Amino acid sequence: MQALQLDAIHQSVVLRDIPTPTPGPGEILVKLHAAALNHRDVFIQEGKYAGIKLPCTLGADGAGEVAAHGAAVPADAPAVGARVLINPGLRWGDNPRAQAREFAVLGMPDPGTFAEYIVLPAEYIRPLPAHLSFEQGAALPLAGLTAYRAAFTRAQVQPGERVLVTGVGGGVALTAVQLCVARGAEVWVTSSAEEKIARAKKHGAQGGINYNAENWVKTLTQQAGGPFDVIIDSAGGAAFGPLLDAAAPGGRIVFFGGTLGNIPDVPPAKVFWKQLSLLGSTMGTPQDFEDLLALVTDKGIVPVVDEVFPLAETEAALRRLEAGAQFGKIVLKIG
Repeated sequence: MQALQLDAIHQSVVLRDIPTPTPGPGEILVKLHAAALNHRDVFIQEGKYAGIKLPCTLGADGAGEVAAHGAAVPADAPAVGARVLINPGLRWGDNPRAQAREFAVLGMPDPGTFAEYIVLPAEYIRPLPAHLSFEQGAALPLAGLTAYRAAFTRAQVQPGERVLVTGVGGGVALTAVQLCVARGAEVWVTSSAEEKIARAKKHGAQGGINYNAENWVKTLTQQAGGPFDVIIDSAGGAAFGPLLDAAAPGGRIVFFGGTLGNIPDVPPAKVFWKQLSLLGSTMGTPQDFEDLLALVTDKGIVPVVDEVFPLAETEAALRRLEAGAQFGKIVLKIG
């Protein structure tokens, strides 16, 4: 089979022929039709990810069809020929509050989805919601799981609450908008691009503001009719401070990333006097994933696909992601 592999940091990915894996006991072989990129893939390529082990087949997100079962696959596992997607969060462990030390994200060191086939234990292979194409399905797992846990398991977003999602345009942020809107929240967004704010409104956001604007917090809270019950962030850094001002008394700020680096200044009084909750979140449990799929199926949510590239053009797709030019998920078509 063909697979896209990274041999060393600061190098281009390489498409090469490698042996097709064989499913062992309790495992399923999936023929992949689509895979999606995540910033994690770029960070690994740039050497900015912890515990890098190379060479590896990149890719955490994938959708396809079951090609074969190994021995002793559970009776309720998707049948051969079934349309499926992959839960990319491996070995979460028994504690729903936090992942185990053995937890890993698919695609390094475990072989990932930028390949024609993949083998995984049956528990990570789930039915693809019937209303989604392979490309749309591939866009869902990592972004959807991260957004779902942040919004609902951690921040406990409720219908009617005012929610702010920062940096809309990226896969997780945009999916968080869609999920929160589907649950009946009033969602607002920030971005550095007016076009992305306008496009987020087409997916249910009430409105938004350019976070580079002067006094953006005051302007946005006036537009929204008040401060925010929940703020969902992935940037951190110096941009985190204004979020304390945007949060309503008793509000929750949940963050799942730190693309702008360490948070330099969090005045304790702003947190304790406003009774704020600061919540960290990453990926999600198997139950979070099941609940995500149930919500997507029930509400007919369709992940936003930015652009589809053939597998052989993955290097160009990675550079588009690195430049932050996307709105939604960048997807690879396989086969």
